[in-house]
Amino acid sequence: MNNYTNGGMSRRGLIRVIASIAATLDSAAVAKPATVILNIDGATLELFLMNDDFDLPQKAIIEWVRQCARAVSAYIGRFPVSRARVEILSSERAAVGGGKSWGDGPATCRVSIGRHATADTLNADWVMIHEMMHFAFPSVPDQSSWAEEGLSTYAEPLARARIGLVTPEQVWNEMLRDMPKGLPEPGDEGLDSTHTWGRTYWGGAIFYLLADIGIRQATENRAGLGDAVRGINAAGGNITVEWSLSRAFAAGDAATRTTVLGDLYQKMATSPAPVNLSTLWKDLGVSRSGYTIAFNERAPLAAIRAGIL
Repeated sequence: MNNYTNGGMSRRGLIRVIASIAATLDSAAVAKPATVILNIDGATLELFLMNDDFDLPQKAIIEWVRQCARAVSAYIGRFPVSRARVEILSSERAAVGGGKSWGDGPATCRVSIGRHATADTLNADWVMIHEMMHFAFPSVPDQSSWAEEGLSTYAEPLARARIGLVTPEQVWNEMLRDMPKGLPEPGDEGLDSTHTWGRTYWGGAIFYLLADIGIRQATENRAGLGDAVRGINAAGGNITVEWSLSRAFAAGDAATRTTVLGDLYQKMATSPAPVNLSTLWKDLGVSRSGYTIAFNERAPLAAIRAGIL
């Protein structure tokens, strides 16, 4: 969650802080943090371990943070900021708890971890990568928070797949299971005006899936959404700056030499723009039966599906 903007906390930021307050309320009293400096693809990460009461050795938590940063770099092509701060708190939860991120100062994310969490628990979790992915996109006006959250929601499992943390079957299983949560309901007025949880996170994710497909169709599968995000980031767009969404998407379209992001934004910003997911999955050649995912390599968009991962 991207919570803060330069010059103070926004209304959206305040709502998100309240929503994730459990991540800090259930933490132990903060002691003097242990500080570790990590170098990731030329970027400097200052890791602050705010507590020392984990069952896991400190080294295991450090390597997990490094791995999450590597996943983000694998998706974007580089770590999105030259300097970042990562804060780890302990909690009474069984696994990874809440997370939040902000850019008022250095790019920062804070994540709570259960005191009794195991290495397998950390490796199976998505929260840290989701929060770090926010570093790659500028802070946009409150009405467009779906663009920030949707990108992290969509790109996070792809980033994990890039470094082998999850399989393609797992990625598509999650998409088929969860994307329907982002479909417009009666009364929907488009992504910029409908601020429900489902539309913000999964409606945003649907937008980026469509954008990824559209960019690949327009470039004969030579470029995808990751290239657009890298272009936004290379143009100076990251969590520490405030941009309009139109500016961000223009930078992404320039990087892919398409107009996909801008055109899709015009279509989905102020109208419901329903998506037939059943048809989309069929065209991509992916189907789900129970917990089993099957791929159809003869489907019209099978090559694009493979390219996404």
